[in-house]
Amino acid sequence: MKMLENGRKVFKEGLLEKRSDGLLQLWKKKHCVLTEDGVLLLPPKQHDPPQHHHHHHGDVGKVKELHFANMKTVDCVERKGKYVYFTVVMTEGKEIDFRCPQDEGWNAEITLQMVQYKNRQAILAVKSTRQKQQLLVVQMPGQKTVRSAPNVA
Repeated sequence: MKMLENGRKVFKEGLLEKRSDGLLQLWKKKHCVLTEDGVLLLPPKQHDPPQHHHHHHGDVGKVKELHFANMKTVDCVERKGKYVYFTVVMTEGKEIDFRCPQDEGWNAEITLQMVQYKNRQAILAVKSTRQKQQLLVVQMPGQKTVRSAPNVA
């Protein structure tokens, strides 16, 4: 399995088309990388200007990450011709439209990884709640007399 530099697993990689936010709503090709944390949208590789073969990190601004933490749902879908159209809905209400060839199943893959991510977060949250409850006694603002506060078992 492929890994990114930061050690994240890559589950799927390939070209997706994203509808631009502008008035014209053109479909723009994006090189998409599905990781355990979200979807990375990069400029498609073949459009790299030839003089930029050395990868310096000046281009990082073009990389957009749709993090599963901010993703609400993947709305399916319309099948038209050879394409599947789907919408990624972010928690702040932003909707991003994508399309891909039907046989590539990006929408199902993204949904699957998002569900698995949220399940992992839920398990972590349960574990950390217990620790947070212990810390809360100390971290309450405005309680100057923490030591004399009754110990809550």
